[in-house]
Amino acid sequence: MLTQPISVSFDLGNDRQVTLGTGKLARQADGAVTVQQGNCIIMATVVANKDPKDGQDFFPLSVDYQEKFASAGRIPGSFFKREARLNDYEILTSRLIDRALRPLFPEDYLCDVQVLVSLVSSDAEVLPDSLACLAASAALAVSDIPIKEIISEVRIGRINGQFIVNPTRSQLEQSDLEFIIAATEKNLMMVEGEAKECSEAELVEALQLAHDAIRGQIKAQAELRAKAGVTTKRDYKKPEQDEAIKEKVYAFAQQRVYEISRKGSAKHERSDAYSALKEELMSSLGEEVTDLQKKLAKKYYEDLKWEVVRNMILEDRIRLDGRQLDQVRPLAMEVEPLPTPHGSALFTRGETQSLTTVTFGTKLDELLAETAAKSVYNSFFLHYNFPPFSTGEVKMMRGQSRREVGHGNLAMRSLKQMMPGNDYAYTVRVVSDILESNGSSSMATVCAGSLALMDAGVPVAKHVSGVAMGLITREDGKYAILTDILGDEDHLGDMDFKVTGTRDGICGVQMDIKVDGLSMEVMREALEQARKGRLHILDAMYDCMPAHRPEVKPHAPRMVKIVIDKEFIGAVIGPGGKVIQEIQRETGATINIEEINNQGEVSIFSASKESLDKALSWVRGIVAQPEVGEVYEGPIKGIKEFGAFIEFMPGKQGLLHISEISWSRLETMDGVFKEGETVKVKLVGLDPKTGKYKLSRKALLPRPERNDRPERQAE
Repeated sequence: MLTQPISVSFDLGNDRQVTLGTGKLARQADGAVTVQQGNCIIMATVVANKDPKDGQDFFPLSVDYQEKFASAGRIPGSFFKREARLNDYEILTSRLIDRALRPLFPEDYLCDVQVLVSLVSSDAEVLPDSLACLAASAALAVSDIPIKEIISEVRIGRINGQFIVNPTRSQLEQSDLEFIIAATEKNLMMVEGEAKECSEAELVEALQLAHDAIRGQIKAQAELRAKAGVTTKRDYKKPEQDEAIKEKVYAFAQQRVYEISRKGSAKHERSDAYSALKEELMSSLGEEVTDLQKKLAKKYYEDLKWEVVRNMILEDRIRLDGRQLDQVRPLAMEVEPLPTPHGSALFTRGETQSLTTVTFGTKLDELLAETAAKSVYNSFFLHYNFPPFSTGEVKMMRGQSRREVGHGNLAMRSLKQMMPGNDYAYTVRVVSDILESNGSSSMATVCAGSLALMDAGVPVAKHVSGVAMGLITREDGKYAILTDILGDEDHLGDMDFKVTGTRDGICGVQMDIKVDGLSMEVMREALEQARKGRLHILDAMYDCMPAHRPEVKPHAPRMVKIVIDKEFIGAVIGPGGKVIQEIQRETGATINIEEINNQGEVSIFSASKESLDKALSWVRGIVAQPEVGEVYEGPIKGIKEFGAFIEFMPGKQGLLHISEISWSRLETMDGVFKEGETVKVKLVGLDPKTGKYKLSRKALLPRPERNDRPERQAE
């Protein structure tokens, strides 16, 4: 155990100092590190069991990132006033760390490993998620837990054409792309992000810049490890092996696995054939084999399938379903399969299917996203559901998994690039229900979501599609890039690469690489093949839905947004909310008013066009400025002996003097008008001293002809 704290610092660029420290906090963990930039401090701890659990046949890594609200001087808003389950932002950050760390561990290492990363001090301008993986990797580096390499992770933004490493929160708001990239000294490991239609070449440029920055961070971690005196990693118990059983498995099943794999059959047919062969294999081993040997035989059979299928694709250029390497599966799509939702689409690609709906809401329906640093409301969000029947399985329904949160986030970030700006009045919720899955359901969600948005009448400028790519490599340098990968191809491949975009550029990227030595040339080739696949799908989407509907559907709610002068906000609301409540009560519309950029923003929402128009007219009347000479019509609010008070505009009354009612002289107001009666008048003046409005009714009546006085008759 360290007795003295040690630290290492490096410059992130533009005089931004980052400090790694260990030996002061959480000293009973196998590894504990703090990362500090400005006032932002992240603590990462890592602990691993010394031995794997009995019978363990997988690597149990758990990664949790959590933000302590005290780090920003805030108390959580939940009922219990304490940090509860991880929110979506924390889950997504945990996934970014997990996906980067997982390939670092030896394949035969099966001990439980727990990585906990906490934001303990917040800085308003420093984004902690871009430092979280650095902290986790550094904690592993100073521990004796066996890892193959050190990694790090950075965010790349771009402002006015200039790439920036780890931009501040303010800078990121101005950026037209955002990518989180993880890498080792030599190889990229993980990429995720979004862009406003960037090119493939621009993405590669961002990756290269990120890799250069990451190498500096890896150097700092190695220096910290050296200062900590960590020179060796612990020994661990490796899984049992039995070469004799392995030979039997390969001899019995290798050729038959190859025959099943090259048939080009459907998912369940192929799975049934593999299962039947597995049963034959186990029977062929005889009754004298032990339980351990049976377990190993099943493992070797799975290894054999992995090896045979990879070699088949590399040598024969044949895929499991018989497609060419760059071929997209058959497409089928339709809009408005459901009559009641505000927008809907059904998208099917091979054996993957998404039923997606769009729902409109008001400002009150916005989604609150709360982090330690700030709370923001989102008017566009997407939810992704992956029920077990989509893969023909029976599982407990226990809420959304981290995978569902991650897949939904990728689709949301991609579609968000084409959504209208902040002046769009609606809150929009997209829901993708995966009905069938064999391949990328997140990319099916992007395609179905784009179609559903256009079906709903959301003014999106272009369709967005997505395609999942795969890569298989071999030590001899041979490789195969696969377009629109199957679920089995994802499992056996060396790269899972999802790319979304329009005809004009990339909108979203998610990539996980499981192999060392992926060159930029292979990356460029994969991006180009992905672009062609994306365009193929886009052509079919435009054939199905060429453009968004010109307006929302008849049964969809209507909404309009207008901007008024700040001084009229109070007039629309009224004392104690009296005016706005009256408008909503009389029209049936919902009205929301906010002060934004020193102006009033009024959103009016109603299921009826008539109701919407009535409320809109009412609000416009309140904020309109009366003009002398204009004609108005309104109800009589009060009658006095000298005239009548008329509300000629909402909230504005004027005096119709008894002398201005008609061309005939009236001696009294008795019987002339009734309260509530509607009268058309002309605004003839404004008293500069009192600010009162003068109205005239007789100015709208024809002036009577002048009659001469009758002659006196002779007596």
